[in-house]
Amino acid sequence: MALIPGDAEISPRNWGAEQARLYAESGGTEGTTFEGAPCLLLDYVGRRSGTVRRTVLIYGRDGDDYLIVGSKGGSPTHPHWYLNIEAEPDVRVQVGTQRFPARAETLSPEEKARVWPQLVALYAPYEEYDQRIERDIPVVRLRRTDT
Repeated sequence: MALIPGDAEISPRNWGAEQARLYAESGGTEGTTFEGAPCLLLDYVGRRSGTVRRTVLIYGRDGDDYLIVGSKGGSPTHPHWYLNIEAEPDVRVQVGTQRFPARAETLSPEEKARVWPQLVALYAPYEEYDQRIERDIPVVRLRRTDT
């Protein structure tokens, strides 16, 4: 199921619901960082509801691709957005004022090991989360599909 253009419901369970609202309402000119780290908006389809949801996430880069981390603040469970994009990897992304379709893919352990240091440098709490919990924190590549 491909995402259709339009608005999305801001995920109420996300730590950044107000930030996501500000980001979207400003057209990507406000709410674009968290504690100095760059943020993007991710629109995805709910695996059970079919509702298009939106969340704000810190991102890193790997070439032309965007990287997001399923840390859920160090929670022992995966974030809902991650479970949803596993079921439906076609997403919509907004970085600043640019909106585009993308495909989400969880990185292999080898790829994650390669990019993890740069993600921790971007947002240091990722390292503490990783040491505190037993689950493997997924790193997801978002690759533009409109190019």
